[in-house]
Amino acid sequence: MSLQKMTRLRPVRLLSSIHQQPLLLPSTTALSVPRRSVIQGEYRRPGQPRENKLPWQKINFDFSKGLQGIKKHFALLKKEFFDRWVGPQGKPILEHMLEQNRVIWEFRGPECLEQWTLSSDREIGGQSEIYLKLGKNTNTCFLYGTLSSVPPRDGETRYSGYCTMRSKQPLAAFDRKEHYDWTSFNTLHLRVRGDGRPWMINLAAETYFSHQKDDIYSYFLYTRGGPYWQDVKIPFSKFFLTHRGRIQDDQHPVWLDKVNTIGFTLGDKADGPFQLEIDFIGVCKDYAHTEEFAYEVYKRNPEV
Repeated sequence: MSLQKMTRLRPVRLLSSIHQQPLLLPSTTALSVPRRSVIQGEYRRPGQPRENKLPWQKINFDFSKGLQGIKKHFALLKKEFFDRWVGPQGKPILEHMLEQNRVIWEFRGPECLEQWTLSSDREIGGQSEIYLKLGKNTNTCFLYGTLSSVPPRDGETRYSGYCTMRSKQPLAAFDRKEHYDWTSFNTLHLRVRGDGRPWMINLAAETYFSHQKDDIYSYFLYTRGGPYWQDVKIPFSKFFLTHRGRIQDDQHPVWLDKVNTIGFTLGDKADGPFQLEIDFIGVCKDYAHTEEFAYEVYKRNPEV
C-alpha cells in the first residue's frame, strides 16, 4: 500500500476508534459527607450531654405571655415617642446640657437586681460560685461567693477561676437595641465597699463588625476592705482595649455614645470567699481631667 493511501485511511481509522469508545463517563456514586462538615453546630465541651431538641421545641408558646409582651412593648413605644418631644432621654435640653452627674444603676429594690446577670467558671465545669442579693438596708446590692482556681478535669481546660457580674443590654420597644450615651461625661463614678480584692471593670460598646463582638474596654478596681465605703472615680481615658482577655496593640478610646453594658470580673487566683457591695454606678463630668487617652495609639499615614 502506498504512503498516500495510508495517509488517507489514517483519519478514518482514528475517527472510527473514537466512535467505538463510550462518550459518557460511567455514573459515580455520591460521596458520603458527614453531617458535621455541612451543618456546623455549637461547640460542646467534653463531658457535656448533647441536646437533641429542635430549635422550635425550645420556644414557649403561651398566649397570656404574648399579651403581656404586647402591652409592654407598646408602653415602651409610647414613652419613647413622647420623650422625643421633651428632649434627650426625656429631659429638657437645658437640663441635659448642664448635667454634671448621672446615676445609671442604683439598687433600691428587688426589681433592680433583674438588670444584671451572673456567670462563673461553673459553666465550663469549674467550682467557683457567685450570688447576688440586696443588702441589709435594701439600698445596696451584695455580690458574694467563693472563688476556686481548680480547673475542670475535661482534658482541655488548663486555667479556671473567675466570677462575673454584668448588666443586661438595654432594649427599646420590640426588643430594639439601645445604647448609653455618655459623651457629656468623662469619668465613671462608683460607690463600693469590698474586701480588699482587685476587680476588673469591663465596658462593652457597640461594634461595626461581627469579629469585634468580644472587644471590651477594661480597667482595675482596687477595693480597700474594711467597713468604710469608698468613692471611686475612673476616667474613661484610662480604659484599655482587650479581646477575650488579651490586651490589643491597636488601642483607641471608648466610644461613649454606644456603650452597651458594664461588668465586674474577679480572677485574682486567690481561692476563698469574696464579697463586694455596690451602692450606685454613675458617670460624672470632671473639669480638672483633660486627658483624652492615656495610651499610645497607632499613627495613621497620612493622618486623617
